[in-house]
Amino acid sequence: MSRTMVVKMASLVATGALVLGTATAVHAQETKIALGMSGWTGFAPLTLADKAGIFKKNGLDVELKMIPQKDRHLALASKAIQCAATTVETHVAWNTNGVPIVQIFQMDKSYGADGIAVRNDVKGFADLKGKTIAVSAPGTAPYFGLAWMLSKNGMSLKDVKTVSLEPQPAAQAFVSGQNDAAMTYEPYLSTVRANPQAGKILATTIDYPMVMDTVGCAPDWLKANPQAAQALTQSYFDALEMIKTDPAKANEIMGTAVKQTGEAFAKSSAYLRWQDKAANQKFFAGELQQFMKDAAAILLEAGVIRKLPDNYAAMVDDRFIK
Repeated sequence: MSRTMVVKMASLVATGALVLGTATAVHAQETKIALGMSGWTGFAPLTLADKAGIFKKNGLDVELKMIPQKDRHLALASKAIQCAATTVETHVAWNTNGVPIVQIFQMDKSYGADGIAVRNDVKGFADLKGKTIAVSAPGTAPYFGLAWMLSKNGMSLKDVKTVSLEPQPAAQAFVSGQNDAAMTYEPYLSTVRANPQAGKILATTIDYPMVMDTVGCAPDWLKANPQAAQALTQSYFDALEMIKTDPAKANEIMGTAVKQTGEAFAKSSAYLRWQDKAANQKFFAGELQQFMKDAAAILLEAGVIRKLPDNYAAMVDDRFIK
């Protein structure tokens, strides 16, 4: 073989190695996603996916940003985040109020994890007329939950006085003797459960099933990053699998994020149901759409939105759960 041919072959090999190396580097790069959420127990599988390396395994570099629900849409509108975990009716409110977001998978349904705490002398919702209730700001799940419960009992927010407090301080204030009632959720609702002398829980989502959480993403980001959206969805399902196969480790990781022991977290999470792929497929097949319409009517009555949505279908993309 001539010297010229040897040089050419070496050059080809080097070029091939360079191409291969570049391809490997590109493949190794993880898609970045900033996702807005809170310390709500139902969002904990996202924390698990982060801390247990599930996101990374699925090719994602996810930054979980703790943002109060009342501000999450602002972060989405400013592109500080691309996706958000929040309740279904909040997705409806954001879309209707000019911040588009598309729901791609369901995370959980509350089964007693959200509720209203009242003083021990309150017998029913009618006794709350004129009373002061601590609740998050309009556009949040607790505010909607309060409006929903009052509506189902022939009342409205006009029949009560509200003071704006986030779920954790609302529960703490109630236990310390402030306000007549508090609308809150786990793990903070357990603060009330642990202090029966302060009051009792009048109703929860067992009585009024209306807290359902989904993850949604900005439509322009979703259009540009369908593979990342698929990986995000799969990471959630992988986290649920870890909860099933290694509950002790999973609960410890999820509990740490909200300053709970694994055992305490397990007790809190018993008040909700995480939704696997089969449950997601069932929910997206019709229940989600009906609930959005029911929720919109309550949001309109509560003044959170000024008109009913024009297009519910634009708020949902079910291709990632199939």
